[in-house]
Amino acid sequence: MGHPVRTDDGRLLVAEEWGDPAGTPVMLFHGTPGTRLGTLLPGLVEEHPGFRFLAYDRPGYGESERAPGRRVGDAAGDAAAVADAFGVERFAVVGRSGGGPHALACAALLPDRVRAAAVLVGLAPPDAAGLDWHADMTPFNVHEYGLARAHLDGRDPGGLERDLAARAVAVRRDPVRLLDDLGADLSPHDRPVVADPRVRTVLLRTYREALRVSHHGWLDDCLAFVRPWGFDVSSVTAPVLLWHGLDDAFSPVAHTRWLAGRIPGAEPVLVPDAGHFAAQYALPEVLRWLDGQVTGR
Repeated sequence: MGHPVRTDDGRLLVAEEWGDPAGTPVMLFHGTPGTRLGTLLPGLVEEHPGFRFLAYDRPGYGESERAPGRRVGDAAGDAAAVADAFGVERFAVVGRSGGGPHALACAALLPDRVRAAAVLVGLAPPDAAGLDWHADMTPFNVHEYGLARAHLDGRDPGGLERDLAARAVAVRRDPVRLLDDLGADLSPHDRPVVADPRVRTVLLRTYREALRVSHHGWLDDCLAFVRPWGFDVSSVTAPVLLWHGLDDAFSPVAHTRWLAGRIPGAEPVLVPDAGHFAAQYALPEVLRWLDGQVTGR
């Protein structure tokens, strides 16, 4: 059990910290579905002793209480509550996959607290002008986000709920099931990453914890991604790094290219021969970049 944190509206979030209490604070945002347990590969804390890592389970995941109807932008208030609980005033943010939009929310809505932001294999907003949002996206995600849109516009208000509830039951019985479901859509570059025992152990642990209580975090994430986010990415003033594998089909690289064209001064890093799950290996590079932004080294 992690550290319990109460939000301003009284909800419970489960959070955790690792690393040097005197180090540079970095808040990590997990993927979808996921929890704080999926944000760091084994050994990374020891390999980067100058950092203090914070993470929390988004509402509806694990034992963090649900916030029905939440928007991506609501993550800023939750992140601020977590930082306050650990006595942290200013911090950097890193979001991987489904955590990427939530990290951007903090950069946009907490400008006096977020020092720098890194987004790994993230998504663009659903109303991104000029972006074909579903283009080159894996059928698995097209299906889920299509159900999310059908939920919001009333065409099929129960479809996503039924789909994810059934998937969650299967994953609770056997977390490998979710990896198997994703397997057909993995790029050739993703397969060895997912087979890496370190990565596989972390993924299975976070999937198990994410869906242990309910499927609501997964449901609310999907809905949040396809409804208005509650902020404009062009308002971000902190330094931003955008990391993306060129062979990513879960979050197509066009999303990062769109963000790079809208976020002032954003630094895109587009990696050849890398898919979605290669972001699991990117954190050391990202931490070096963050260290340079925070310390000027």
